[in-house]
Amino acid sequence: MGGRVRTEKEGRIGRIVFDHPERRNAISIAMWREIPHLAEQMERDEEIRVVVLRGAGEDAFVSGADISEFAEQRTGDAIRAYDADSGRAFAALATLSKPVIALVHGTCIGGGVAIALTADLRYAADDAVFAIPAARLGLGYHAAGIEALARVVGLSAAKEIFFTARRFDAQEALRMGLVNAVWPRADLERHVRETAERIASNAPLTLRSVKLITGELSKPASGRDLEAVEASVRACFESEDYREGTRAFLEKRRPRFRGR
Repeated sequence: MGGRVRTEKEGRIGRIVFDHPERRNAISIAMWREIPHLAEQMERDEEIRVVVLRGAGEDAFVSGADISEFAEQRTGDAIRAYDADSGRAFAALATLSKPVIALVHGTCIGGGVAIALTADLRYAADDAVFAIPAARLGLGYHAAGIEALARVVGLSAAKEIFFTARRFDAQEALRMGLVNAVWPRADLERHVRETAERIASNAPLTLRSVKLITGELSKPASGRDLEAVEASVRACFESEDYREGTRAFLEKRRPRFRGR
C-alpha cells in the first residue's frame, strides 16, 4: 500500500529502485525508513562498484514525498520525526563511498530532486520534468536541502526554482547544471549502464578517494578533514591495484582491479 524500496544487482552495478508506481514513485514514510538499510547493503557489498538510483515503471523517477501522508506525518509534533527519517535517508545515500548515478526519467519533483542531488552524477531522459513545489504547498524547506541544490545549480537558479515552483524540462536542467547529460528516453538506460560499467572498471580506491576529496572540497577550508584526504591518496599508492594498473599499462592490457 505504501510502496517499497528494493535493490537489484547486475555484476558490479547495484541499483536502488523506488517502487511506488501507483503514486508515481512518491516516497512514503515506510520508504524513507527503508533507504538507509538498503544503502548500507550497497556499501557492504564489495562486488558492487557503482550504485544507480532509479524509479520503477515508465512514468517517474520520484514524484516527491507522498502527499497523502502529510495530514498525519507532516503536521504538529510528527514533523520532527518525519524530518529525521527523511534526513537519515538523504544522508545514507549522500555518504555512500561508491560513485552514485541518478537515472532520471519522467517526473522528478520535490523530494525526487532532493534524492537525485545525493548522487554524484545525474543523467536524464528527454522526457524528464523537474520541480520543487514547496512554495505551492506552503511547507518549509530545510537549509541543507537548499544548500545541496545551490551547490549544484548556483544560488540564483536555486532561488528561481524555489520562488517560482514551476516545472522545467530536461534541457533546461542541463543548461543550469542540474543534470550531466540528456539522452532520448529509449537510450537512457543503455547510456547509464555503459557509463556505470566504465566507472566500475576503474580502480575502486581511486574512485573512493576522489569522492572523499570532492566531498571535503565542498566544505569550508577550515572544516576539511585533510588527514582523511591524505590517507585516501596514500592508500591508492600503497595498493595492489596501483601496481596492477602500472603493469597493465606497460603490458598494454586492461587492468584487473580488486579494490585492495
